[in-house]
Amino acid sequence: MAEQVYLAIDLGAESGRVMAGMFDGKHIRLEELHRFSNGPVHVADTMRWDLIRLWSQIQVGLQKAAARFGQSIVSVGVDTWGVDFVLLSKTGEMLGQPYHYRDARTKGVMEQTFQRVPRADVFANTGLQFMEINSLYQLVAMNQTNPALVELADKFLMIPDFFHWLLSGSRVVEFTNATTSQMFHPTKRDWSVDMLRKLGLPTQMFPEVVNPGTKLGRLREDVARRAGLPRLEVVAPATHDTGAAIAAVPTERTGSANWAYISSGTWSLMGLELPNAALSQRALELNVTNEGGIDGTYRVLKNIMGLWLVQECRKAFERSGSPYDYGLLAQVARDARPFRAFVDPDDAVFLAPHDMPEAIRDWCRNTNQEIPDTDGGLIRCALESLALKYRMVLGWLEELSGHKTEVIHIVGGGTQNELLNQFTANATGRPVITGPIEATALGNVLVQARTSGSVGSLAQIRDIVRASSTMQRYEPQNTAQWNDAYGRFVELTTRPK
Repeated sequence: MAEQVYLAIDLGAESGRVMAGMFDGKHIRLEELHRFSNGPVHVADTMRWDLIRLWSQIQVGLQKAAARFGQSIVSVGVDTWGVDFVLLSKTGEMLGQPYHYRDARTKGVMEQTFQRVPRADVFANTGLQFMEINSLYQLVAMNQTNPALVELADKFLMIPDFFHWLLSGSRVVEFTNATTSQMFHPTKRDWSVDMLRKLGLPTQMFPEVVNPGTKLGRLREDVARRAGLPRLEVVAPATHDTGAAIAAVPTERTGSANWAYISSGTWSLMGLELPNAALSQRALELNVTNEGGIDGTYRVLKNIMGLWLVQECRKAFERSGSPYDYGLLAQVARDARPFRAFVDPDDAVFLAPHDMPEAIRDWCRNTNQEIPDTDGGLIRCALESLALKYRMVLGWLEELSGHKTEVIHIVGGGTQNELLNQFTANATGRPVITGPIEATALGNVLVQARTSGSVGSLAQIRDIVRASSTMQRYEPQNTAQWNDAYGRFVELTTRPK
């Protein structure tokens, strides 16, 4: 077949890219066309997203795509992080500057919510992990502080759906991102309207939810004209970046519970791909989350703070006059003495500290551990703690599924951290297979290719990824030492505060 090109607009918390996926029927190649920065904008003691600037950069990327590939482009689709959203008026005005999920306005709102709808009922109606950043608590907070603005809203759109609206005029929300909101029912597979009404939230603004692979319409005429593109098909991939990444896990296994995944980056999302959501009392106790996947599957997983700890330490080191690239940071961590101290990466103190190294030292100090006194010691503490948290979460997932996991697939940018990959194999006692790095973009473009009819199934998507990617395997080492370390970690992270 003639090579077809699919465009992935892939937005992360630190950067965005417009990527081209070139598919010849057997292999997929990616080319980065345009990269741009992203991050919070501080506005009057709040944290916001500058979505207008992101849209401007996306259009630059579309212009570059037109110049590079022209008529070979089949379609375009957007994936982003979860939970954040835009409210649109009836006339298509953006109501306010959208908030960043780390904004402090949601502090305490989760417990206030439970006074109106008990925690167990929220879980039964959503199946989602309880995190104060979830869309539900953001919307409750907004309704408390600015109810007039919420009342004006005609459409609630998640971030990728907002960009799809800018591209095509569609006003729908895609399934995988809807499930990150803690407002979507896991068995009815629609918005949890009764729960939302009990919380005093207007429900008329919640639009139709569509499946990954849905055609949303053609590129707006003015957008196509400015970019120099034909009026391409706009396709909703799995719009939640983790959903797209898991679609591109290169597993050969047919059993849905005998392999686990970690989508590794700023956040680590560790889970299983299952046919149905896990909604038992034990799932509630473990605070797992059920996020939508391809073909109606559910990603039963835990959000783990991930390489955020390392990224923030690196920024702090640079501020103090010690710049590191990530390779050097891994080296000083490798050289540091092992198993000195551990932290719980998911403790709330690590969500948005002013100084991550000091937050780690304080956690160690408060738990009567040896305090890391070097840059390498801090990074090693963070990486060992992450690997041990992966082992803990893997045990929970196996308990819920009733199956032993045979292998862990790590995809995403975190696959480049070879030290953490080896630590993960050591801590879990499971082989770890890493790659592809660009799983999110691959999942995005291959779902589009399936929509066009060029790919037949999810299994075929994974076959193509496996044939097109370089992967690395890590076998467990030093398991006795890591077993001892895990015992200490469990004691530290489960003791009453």
